[in-house]
Amino acid sequence: MDIILLERVEKLGTIGDIVTVKDGYARNFLLPQKKALRANEANKKVFEANRERLEKENAEKRTLAESAGDKVTGAEVVLIRAASNTGQLYGSVNVRDMVAGLNEQGHDVNKKQVIMGAPIKTIGMHEVTIALHPEVHVTVKANVARSDDEAELQSQGIDVLAQLFEDEQKEIEEAAEANRVDPNLEPGEIPAELLEEGVAEKIEAEAAAEAEAEAEAAAKAEAKAEAKAEAKAAEAAAEASEDGASEEAPAEEAED
Repeated sequence: MDIILLERVEKLGTIGDIVTVKDGYARNFLLPQKKALRANEANKKVFEANRERLEKENAEKRTLAESAGDKVTGAEVVLIRAASNTGQLYGSVNVRDMVAGLNEQGHDVNKKQVIMGAPIKTIGMHEVTIALHPEVHVTVKANVARSDDEAELQSQGIDVLAQLFEDEQKEIEEAAEANRVDPNLEPGEIPAELLEEGVAEKIEAEAAAEAEAEAEAAAKAEAKAEAKAEAKAAEAAAEASEDGASEEAPAEEAED
């Protein structure tokens, strides 16, 4: 469908342009919103007759929008919402929330002027476009946080989600360091830093005494084994001597 634009439309043209669009787009949006007229001969004549007035009115509206834009541009709307530790909102922030926040700050903005694309579903600083006029767009910020403290940090440019991740990593590393086992420790040995003052020395002394006792017991066992071996050797020698004497006796009898 051919239409005559009565105001600037993004990606189509500006006031007075004759453009071709899909029928549905024209019937459902452009024509009902009075952003365009059907480009028939009658409407073309009506538009040309009123072009000067329409362009003047458009310029006045643009000037007012620019004035309002100077006040609202850069505005920050703080929105406190419940969220998980990953920053995912239990819900979302939508156009209505932004309008309410801006109105509370004294800015005259309605839902049709807020361009978000999609609801906000994570904490953080989000840019939102406000179309005060077809030719005047400004940007405001949605500061979505779980608390006023987080919102203040985000206003200072701190990425809260990144900070949360860094803090968690630091805690994990500290816990790992605290639980680190000295590779030089014997199995079952307790690290000295975990013992109370004086306990380490006491354990060392007990270990030394135990080692000494074990060495003494080993020495006694060795001495006992040696004594037993000597006794056994002596017994064997005695038996050998007796056997030799008994062999000599029959020989003497035979000689007689």
